[in-house]
Amino acid sequence: MTVTPTDTDDTFVRAWQEWHRAHERALADPHGFLAVTGLHWLTPQAQRFPDVPGEWHTDNESVSVTLAGGERLTVDGRPVTGRHAFGPIAERGGVTVDIDGGVLEVARRGGRYLLRPRFPDHPLRTRFRGTPAFPPDPRWVLSGLFVPFDVPRPTTVGAAVEGLQHIYDAPGRIEFEVDGVSLRLTAFNGAAPGSLSVLFTDATSGVSTYRANRSLAVGAPDARGRVTVDFNRATNLPCAYTDFATCPLPPAENRLPVAVEAGEKIPYERLATPERVGQP
Repeated sequence: MTVTPTDTDDTFVRAWQEWHRAHERALADPHGFLAVTGLHWLTPQAQRFPDVPGEWHTDNESVSVTLAGGERLTVDGRPVTGRHAFGPIAERGGVTVDIDGGVLEVARRGGRYLLRPRFPDHPLRTRFRGTPAFPPDPRWVLSGLFVPFDVPRPTTVGAAVEGLQHIYDAPGRIEFEVDGVSLRLTAFNGAAPGSLSVLFTDATSGVSTYRANRSLAVGAPDARGRVTVDFNRATNLPCAYTDFATCPLPPAENRLPVAVEAGEKIPYERLATPERVGQP
């Protein structure tokens, strides 16, 4: 989304625009989540799937595939035919192998194994036109304080897929104010060492922003625990675009009572096709 600078500081707006364009480029990667064409859960019983070569099953410890004549995978650059066994995959981990026309993700979520094929020509990706967002506003760049727990707290949250749960260690909470209202968010560990990540909903959820969740990356606290909470950089998770994602939901305490009119809005794709988004 292109935002035209008004009274907002031009440097602030340009920095936000550059960040958002980079975020959208990553989302639209040829093998990113917009390219996913299916979500297939594995069982001990061998199964075939329409967009995946081979017959797949799991013993709950590892995954195996049996490829028929003419079928192949490429694993770590090596063509594989016949039977292949994948080693154990850690929770929230996965491996990606090449298949004809795309790639296949073999992953573990909520203690269960799954397959997600990804094809660059999937219409959800080829028709992607960006994500609408609120105009960047310095009002939503807030000062916060990270308050660590005595020990990280294992926190169970729901998922975009019914019946699935995720467990994260929460190192602490972030405290901040919006218009004089004291608020707090349980934080999880972020992608970079020392950084934090929060999942939240607010009074805009289901109205102008995606109903299930939004995500916000927060830099590492300084020596006094101070952090910057920039809601302009609140983003949608993949489940906002496709039903083939297993995104975590926010902890119950992360449902903010205020309207955070900043960051990304409901994707065009979800507005256009509210059910079964992401299917070809």
